[in-house]
Amino acid sequence: MSVYPPMKEVTHEDYLEFIRTHKSVKIEDVEIPIGNPWKIRSFGPPENYKLETETVWSFPDRGDWATHVGNYRANWSPFIPRNLILKYTKEGEWVLDQMVGSGTTLVECKLLNRNGIGVDINPDAIMVTRDRLNFEFNSPAIIKTYIGDARNLNLIANDSIDLIATHPPYAWIVPFTKSNKIENDISNYSLEEYLKAMEEIAAECYRVLKPGRHCAILIGDTRRRKHYVPISYRVLQAFLNQGFLLKEDIIKRQWKTKTTREVWKKGKRDFYLIAHEHLFVFRKPFEGERLKDYKYSMKWW
Repeated sequence: MSVYPPMKEVTHEDYLEFIRTHKSVKIEDVEIPIGNPWKIRSFGPPENYKLETETVWSFPDRGDWATHVGNYRANWSPFIPRNLILKYTKEGEWVLDQMVGSGTTLVECKLLNRNGIGVDINPDAIMVTRDRLNFEFNSPAIIKTYIGDARNLNLIANDSIDLIATHPPYAWIVPFTKSNKIENDISNYSLEEYLKAMEEIAAECYRVLKPGRHCAILIGDTRRRKHYVPISYRVLQAFLNQGFLLKEDIIKRQWKTKTTREVWKKGKRDFYLIAHEHLFVFRKPFEGERLKDYKYSMKWW
C-alpha cells in the first residue's frame, strides 16, 4: 500500500460549489481570481504558427489563446503540450498530466479532442484548472481532475495512458505552497528528497503508460552559490533507471530569466544566466522489444 494519499476526484459540480464561496485562490504568493466569465478571443495559436520540427524550441510570446493566462510562475507555455499532443496522440486518446498546475495541458486536450486526466497535490491548483476548463467549446473530450500525489496514481490502470505530458516543479526553486504548506509537496523538498521523489514518479509513469507510448517531462536547472546544479540530468537518469528509452532531448529557450528563476543583483556577473530548459521525451518499450538495439538511449554518461 502506498504511503501517499490516494487520488480524489474533483468534478465540474465540485468547482461550481467552490466558487459560490470563493472568488480567488492563492498559489505561491499570487492571488488568482476564479469564477469569472472568460472572454475568449481565439481557440488556437496564431494562424502563421507552424508546429516545431527541430530540437530547439523558443516561444518569446508565451501564447494566450483560449483561457491560457500565465499569472503565476513556472506554468508552461501552451505551445509545448500542443506540440506534444499533436505529435504523439490521435483524437480520443488519453493524455495524463500528473502535476497539472493551472491546467494548461488539459485545456489543450479539450481544444484538440483528446481525453485528459489532471492530478495535482494542491487543491487550489485543481480549482484553477477547473476554472481554466470552464468555457464553451464543442469537444467530445472527457476531462477528469483529481487531487493527488504523482507518486500514487491509484485510480489509473496499468498500461492505460497514451501520452504523459507534465512540467514538474524544480527542486526548491518555486515553492508553490509557501504560505499554506501541503504535506508531500515536492516543490518544498531538498534536492536529495526531490530526486528520490522523481524516482517514484518515474515508476508510476512507467506503470500507467501503454507500451510503445511517450512520456514528456520539462525540467530545468539552477545555481547554488553561483555554481551550476544540473537537476535535469539527475531527473533524466531517474526515468532511464525505470526502463524508459530516451527519444528526444529538446532544448527549450527560457525567456525573462531575470524575473523567474535567477534574480541576481544588477551589475557584472562571473556566470551566465540560465536561459534554457530540457524537454525530455521518453518512450516505454514495447513488450518483448529488443532493448539491446537502444543501449545508448538507456543510460546517460
